[in-house]
Amino acid sequence: MEKDILIQEINRLRKEKNAVILAHYYQEKDIQDIADFVGDSLELSKKAAATSADMIVFAGVHFMAETAKILNPEKTVVLPDLNAGCSLADGCKAEDFIKWKAQYPGHKVVTYINCSADIKTLSDVVCTSSNAKKIIESFPQDQPILFAPDRNLGKYLQNETNRDLVLWDGSCIVHEAFSLDKLIALYKEYPKAKIVAHPESETQILKVAHYIGSTSGMLNYIVSSDAEIFIVATEAGILHKLAQDAPGKTLIPAPAYEDNTCACSECAFMKLNTLEKLYRCMKYGYPEIKVSEETRLKALVPIQRMLELS
Repeated sequence: MEKDILIQEINRLRKEKNAVILAHYYQEKDIQDIADFVGDSLELSKKAAATSADMIVFAGVHFMAETAKILNPEKTVVLPDLNAGCSLADGCKAEDFIKWKAQYPGHKVVTYINCSADIKTLSDVVCTSSNAKKIIESFPQDQPILFAPDRNLGKYLQNETNRDLVLWDGSCIVHEAFSLDKLIALYKEYPKAKIVAHPESETQILKVAHYIGSTSGMLNYIVSSDAEIFIVATEAGILHKLAQDAPGKTLIPAPAYEDNTCACSECAFMKLNTLEKLYRCMKYGYPEIKVSEETRLKALVPIQRMLELS
């Protein structure tokens, strides 16, 4: 089906089914352009919690759609491609997490939202990169804390909060793909550039960054900064929104170890979603995200705590 016709059909179905399309910044540009709202994990969670739509079309990855379902049990939540997973969520299995948690009695559990509903049920509070520092600092200074599943974000939070967090050994393949040597070489070409990085990136990347923050934080920093050139160390999908919101500024994706077509880091999971798949999931209501009521109620508690603290 041609793109123009696809867009017409998606718009028709959006009205017919009272659907809202939520898209992450890492989605392909055609999906971002047709979405009702584009944001990072925290913003999308808030939108999902507040929507009055009957159908939530979540153009992102599985844990995001699952979170939307936890917040909206009575609504239909669909994901364009059920295989759109996440290296962080997939690398943190509940059975392993239970054993790990049992080794640290008395510890509170803070989990990054990039995890499954099962892991959320084992957590005291969920966080995103936007509010992680605030969440950690909401606990008394002497409260021992487990943090999962992203060790790079955890190390960053240790430095930011001066807390000795116990970290799960997980990482995001997208944010571990950046090459420090290539980044430094690129910076030498553009010495007036500001390097902005997501805290899921490795420590050596964060050490050379001028700004570290969530996807939305990076976008806001670039839009409001007086600088004209930026090297952006996060998934390359954000460049589309940045180009719209910061016209006239030079945006350069941070280079990855691998030599690929975009010389950047892209999330293969995020890119599984397409306009065609988005249209089909709206038309047929499938793949639909399901969460058992027992799991949903347990997972809802730490998510609501996060939203209250945010």
